[in-house]
Amino acid sequence: MRFFLLTALAAAACGQQFDLLIKGGHVIDPKNNISRIMDVAVAGDKIARVAADIPPSEAKRVANVSGLYVTPGLIDIHVHVYANTGMRDVLTGDHSVFPDSFSFRSGVTTMVDAGTAGYRNFPDFREKIIDRAKTRVYALLNIAAGGMGPAGEDNPAEMDAEAAARMAKAHTDVVVGFKSAHYKGKGWPSVENAVKAGRLTDLPVMVDFGYIDQERNLNTLFLDKLRPGDIYTHCYSGHRQELLDTGKLNPAMWAGRKRGIIFDVGHGGGSFYWNIAVPAFEQKFFPDSISTDLHTGSMNAGMKDMTNVMSKVLSFGVSMEEVVRMSTWNPAREIKRPQLGHLDQGAEADIAVLRLEKGNFGFIDAAGAARAGDRRLVAEMTVRKGKVVWDLNGLTAQDWKTFPYKKREPPK
Repeated sequence: MRFFLLTALAAAACGQQFDLLIKGGHVIDPKNNISRIMDVAVAGDKIARVAADIPPSEAKRVANVSGLYVTPGLIDIHVHVYANTGMRDVLTGDHSVFPDSFSFRSGVTTMVDAGTAGYRNFPDFREKIIDRAKTRVYALLNIAAGGMGPAGEDNPAEMDAEAAARMAKAHTDVVVGFKSAHYKGKGWPSVENAVKAGRLTDLPVMVDFGYIDQERNLNTLFLDKLRPGDIYTHCYSGHRQELLDTGKLNPAMWAGRKRGIIFDVGHGGGSFYWNIAVPAFEQKFFPDSISTDLHTGSMNAGMKDMTNVMSKVLSFGVSMEEVVRMSTWNPAREIKRPQLGHLDQGAEADIAVLRLEKGNFGFIDAAGAARAGDRRLVAEMTVRKGKVVWDLNGLTAQDWKTFPYKKREPPK
């Protein structure tokens, strides 16, 4: 204890007011319209200062990130992380991923589980995963009581909007909305009950629309069922006639956007295809937010990780500034968490440091088809609550020749 007190006093005497200085990077902070070379200083778990030429002498540790991009911590609003249940072949089990195993290495500091749990099993999800993760984990409650478990999501009797709303109100710190997903029955009970729960709590709904027919179509979904601020994920899937046979974007997509519907990538293992995305981007239909639909299938197939999906959007000619906006400030607002997704002084210090590589790269869609790109993002460093939690190339590490190794006792 005496050593640490002396160290703190010595640091103060030397004017070292910052614990970490991320120096010389190209800072992109869409909320504050910043895109230029600046330094970011961290004190404790907060952003202390963002400015040009902060003296290194004012920090205990300095990371030289010249040539790299510095952004708010990435926010992935579509993941599946309800692992550790022991259930086989479902997302409420073996198909989910532990959040800390995948988040930081791709620059992600905040994840939103998209309906893996419903109101019936959410307390278990919170206890086993959310409360134990270093990653900030929020949840969209599935309107189906058991979430994406063995009982499925097609039984209207399992869709209790009042019960879902009560559970959300009991966990306002982590529940950020509701999810309607994979429904293949008749009518609209999944969407309508999710929206009802959303109205009861003033929270958004994310829809994975499932299956369409003459009654269930995008026009009705966007203009009659969803509210402005509700989120349509898998927007480049082609499963719901997002693109017409003529090659033109479905007019319902434009009408939905005009009405205020949010469009999210939700890449996943079966929801992002070049033959849909390329024409959509050519027609200037860009996503509001970039997300992965992370699970064990997507991470080992075309999706890869958050930076890979961001790189795919970059490959369409979208600017780096807009790609960062789609991965930070936009999703923060979509889930009504405006305290996230920026580098305001006093904000919690969630930061991503990204390398933009230039060369010849191949990107794979959900069908396994490749498309070339000349830029690729890689997460070099991630900071969560002021702590370096991912450091790919040792930007904040001390050289081994001068590192103060502790004496280790020989094994007994």
